[in-house]
Amino acid sequence: MKACFMGLGYIGLPTAIIAARHGVEVLGVDINPKVVEMTNAGHLHIIEPGMEEMLREVLASGHFHAATQPEVSDAYFIVVPTPFKDNHQPDISYVEAATRAVVPYLKEGDLYVIESTSPVGTTDLMADLIFSLRPELKGKLHIAYCPERVLPGNVIHELVHNDRVIGGRDTASTEHAKEFYRHFVTGTLHATNCKTAELCKLTENSSRDSQIAFANELSIICDRAGINVWELIELANKHPRVNILQPGCGVGGHCIAVDPYFITAAFPEEARMIATAREVNNGKADWCATKVENTILRFRLDNHRKPVVALMGLAFKPNIDDLRESPSMQIVRTITGKAADDAELLVVEPNIHKHKDFRLTDYREAYERADIVVFLTAHTPFRSLEWSDEKVILDFCGIFKR
Repeated sequence: MKACFMGLGYIGLPTAIIAARHGVEVLGVDINPKVVEMTNAGHLHIIEPGMEEMLREVLASGHFHAATQPEVSDAYFIVVPTPFKDNHQPDISYVEAATRAVVPYLKEGDLYVIESTSPVGTTDLMADLIFSLRPELKGKLHIAYCPERVLPGNVIHELVHNDRVIGGRDTASTEHAKEFYRHFVTGTLHATNCKTAELCKLTENSSRDSQIAFANELSIICDRAGINVWELIELANKHPRVNILQPGCGVGGHCIAVDPYFITAAFPEEARMIATAREVNNGKADWCATKVENTILRFRLDNHRKPVVALMGLAFKPNIDDLRESPSMQIVRTITGKAADDAELLVVEPNIHKHKDFRLTDYREAYERADIVVFLTAHTPFRSLEWSDEKVILDFCGIFKR
């Protein structure tokens, strides 16, 4: 079998490598020639522990190579971004562009699968597009939707061991897709239809968004009441049926911060709680930024000088380099825009070497020099730092939990 993966990003590239490692002949396609060049040279353009060694292994075996254009294959996987527009309407233009790119190569009996997070009905829309361009293939292709559900930083394990939901347009398509995923997935393959699979992915992340919103709202309440939110949650979770998540400075990434909008855009009257959770989590970043601004002003009034402020973390979650939809980034941009004249700002992100907008500082140097330390992302190296009563510490992600 030969498989063509359209998109070599945080999901497409690892999935392509894992499939190739399990004996599938794989072509990885990306429109960015630099990504293709790096990949073929055996270098990851993303951070994922252990994946670069696997990339070099499958390149050496001949089971994998990258290109900027698709080739005739037996299975095609659409693994491209699905962002949203300014009005929070989903943008499936990348999915459509990738689909149009593979249409000339499709033949009878091929498998076409969308893995990109998509609004309900996208698989049917793409099927209609394919058959409008290739009417002779109607009824002769296997078309399905199979969303990823992996955690960055643990992708190698989860791509293999996690259960997958596979929704075909018909039973034959579902079974054909299951046959492919059995090459490398040891988790259970759950069969359904494509619309249910599409909504399942959105439901999973909307549920997590709502749970995080509860924790974030609770942290704001505790701040107002003078209560340690970390202690409160630990005590509440002693209840056998309570499991409150940890608060942070918002929600980021291309899944939890985005997927709920795919539901609220399609069902604005029905998805009221989902919409409110999005407002809470978006508002938490603004609340954190205001807290930092007020702390800077208070320091200046009390000490008659500008403070040195360490802004610790840009990534949307610990120990990765992914800045997509990151509330930490939003906070840093707000502070550097409003308080640049009121403080010396040190921006820290240990998982990237440089940033086009910010000069990065080593986390130990920043912590040592800072009068005000703002923990935005709970990167593991930050936990090695010792609490200092001589600093003002704003801990939005639970480094010290004080």
